[in-house]
Amino acid sequence: MAIERPSPCKVNLLLNILGKRADGFHELETIMQPVGLCDTLRVEKAAAGVALTCSEPALPTDATNLVHRAATKFLEAAGICDGVRIHLEKNIPMAAGLGGGSGNAANTLLALNELFGAPLGAEKLQELAAALGSDVPFFLQRNPALATGRGERVESLPTFKALDGVWILLIHPGFGIATAWAYKELAKFPAALNGRPGRARELAARLAAGDLRTAAGSFYNSLEAPALHKHPLLALFQDFLREHGALAALMSGSGSTTFALGADRKSGEALREKFLGKFGASNWTALVPLA
Repeated sequence: MAIERPSPCKVNLLLNILGKRADGFHELETIMQPVGLCDTLRVEKAAAGVALTCSEPALPTDATNLVHRAATKFLEAAGICDGVRIHLEKNIPMAAGLGGGSGNAANTLLALNELFGAPLGAEKLQELAAALGSDVPFFLQRNPALATGRGERVESLPTFKALDGVWILLIHPGFGIATAWAYKELAKFPAALNGRPGRARELAARLAAGDLRTAAGSFYNSLEAPALHKHPLLALFQDFLREHGALAALMSGSGSTTFALGADRKSGEALREKFLGKFGASNWTALVPLA
């Protein structure tokens, strides 16, 4: 028996860094929104070990891969001697700020738990996810969420009224931004490193109230400070998108993906056409509904 599972990505509608912690991580608050662009995981039992294949040749398939690590941790935690074969079909760009790898890891845990008859409870899955990476716990659930701490404390939220029917245009410029680099560079931008607490709940309340144009003014990403300083092209993207009808435009996570929101599919298609006319088709784009 094989199980196939979609592995969606996310955008950060707000990523507010609150300072550096004594353990070396950064304290933050963020609003994460699922997006209907998915990779696909296929898992099945095998004799022993973890065998991972991937449609993307540039992605390592050894123990450095988050999917491989998630599978290994799951088998150990569940006391399972059998092995697994996993195939990952990639559609989400890598090093893009969309949480593709984190989502793959979380959905590996969920898929294997289903494959082996649910040997692990929700609390243990949460523990494994948090050990794999800060964004991984978010992907154990399907709703928008407010995350705090280093991102591992996840509070699931109801879907936002302001985002009903909204489509999202994702733009990847062909280069990535390393998360570790972005956080390290924050030291050069004190205002971005030490944000005002409470902005995440303020945004969540405005999105719940249903007025996207009002809420969009509260979209914010601390990591834009170093990213846009090094890559001013990303700032040009945002300015153009806002000038041509985007209800909001922001960099997601540590980048380099820029996203823009359109009121509906037709608006999103018009926005993408204008963007490609200006900046060219060498930029990867995807237009999908918010999940």
